[in-house]
Amino acid sequence: MFRRREAVPFSFVADSDRFRSNVAPPPSTRATVPELLGRSLVGLTVVAGLVGSLLLGLPALDSEQSPAHSKQSEASQGR
Repeated sequence: MFRRREAVPFSFVADSDRFRSNVAPPPSTRATVPELLGRSLVGLTVVAGLVGSLLLGLPALDSEQSPAHSKQSEASQGR
């Protein structure tokens, strides 16, 4: 039912450190000027979005400011 796996010769296991690849990876390419400008533009857009959301969200988080309208209704003010 089960097939036996082929045995690995001991000499191959013992000499495996000699059989390393002599192929060097390709050199990394440098980014061109348009790529650098695009990356910096994307980074600035993300930072500007975070700063804008922080500036717009701070007034909503301020707990010292009183609400713009009172809790009493306008009909009860004449009483």
